[in-house]
Amino acid sequence: MANKKIPITRISKFFGSEDFDLEQNMGMEWLHGDMHFTLVLFRVDSKLSDVDDVYGEAGPEEIRYKPPVEFNAYVKIDEPRLDSYANGLVKDLEPGNMTLGVYLKHLVELGIDINYGDYIGYPEKEDKMRYYNVTNDGRVTSDNKHTIGGYKAFYRTITCSYVSPNEFKGI
Repeated sequence: MANKKIPITRISKFFGSEDFDLEQNMGMEWLHGDMHFTLVLFRVDSKLSDVDDVYGEAGPEEIRYKPPVEFNAYVKIDEPRLDSYANGLVKDLEPGNMTLGVYLKHLVELGIDINYGDYIGYPEKEDKMRYYNVTNDGRVTSDNKHTIGGYKAFYRTITCSYVSPNEFKGI
């Protein structure tokens, strides 16, 4: 059943696989060629990581990673958040969350997947990389937002939160 392919015929009078491919390729050309947001994915290797038997957690020194992979995505970074503690005596200013739009075709071409818990490096400056942790890997793509006209899904929205250098040092 997994290898069985069913043709998608909805809205085929106005939009079909050729149109879908054209739209997707034009979008990828814009994103990868013109915008060229290049990020670095640090995939957690759950088989090699030393995970606690009771809670299934691992400390920063116990996590093992697969080789880093560069990929392209559309990036939106929220404005910084200012939190205060101890009745306002301690203030903490952190970068905002990062939301990515990544083409499914691009992930397939690279042979990668982005999972909850992975880390993503965003080059903020030429000499500074900021790191984020994947908090929502965007696996559900069957809504209208992630499809072209309800025809077929073409991208994922991935949400990440900033991590301090104490949690992840990256490269």
